[in-house]
Amino acid sequence: MDNHKRTVVVTGFGPFGEHSVNASWVAVQELKKLGLGNEVELHVYEVPVEYQTVQTLVPSLWKQYHPQLVVHVGLSGMATTVTLEKCGHNNGYKGLDNCSFCPGSQCCVEGGPDCIDSVIDMDSVCKRVAASGLGVAVSVSKDAGRYLCDFTYYTSLYLSHGRSAFIHVPPLGKPYTGEDLGRALQAIVREMLDIQEQSEVKINCQHAH
Repeated sequence: MDNHKRTVVVTGFGPFGEHSVNASWVAVQELKKLGLGNEVELHVYEVPVEYQTVQTLVPSLWKQYHPQLVVHVGLSGMATTVTLEKCGHNNGYKGLDNCSFCPGSQCCVEGGPDCIDSVIDMDSVCKRVAASGLGVAVSVSKDAGRYLCDFTYYTSLYLSHGRSAFIHVPPLGKPYTGEDLGRALQAIVREMLDIQEQSEVKINCQHAH
């Protein structure tokens, strides 16, 4: 394996409820076509809308790939912008998944902190992407919705000590196409990697003194 390559894993969700086509997975497949450049090895996964699958799949992705970054993408029926989520929440999971299941404890990780923030500065990512003239509106949120999106994000943040990100996309055609969303994901993930690299350089410089 080329040590200079950075590994990024991006997930989207499968169908649920009235969403027989999940815009998040369409967007992730478009991102896969575009790629993230030669220096980045990109792996994509479709995640079923099932709590128990998330609890086994997310740890297995971290273990298998040791990625620099994992970005989870989900669909929000209420979103009109591409939304960067700052944090994941541990409690309040009452909505039933595709298997009519929800965690008995209504939480992700028993005994875990109520909320975990991503180490990635979402405000900076949002500003940079907005300034790039992409033609897709980007915003920032602190509430990923207490369903599978939030559950997946918290699980990933907990495992990675914050080295995860979550992006909500609107339904297809409201107002963006799958191609638009794919381009937006490409721009956002590149900025995230850039910001992550800059903060690592800073840390290494501090250690060097």
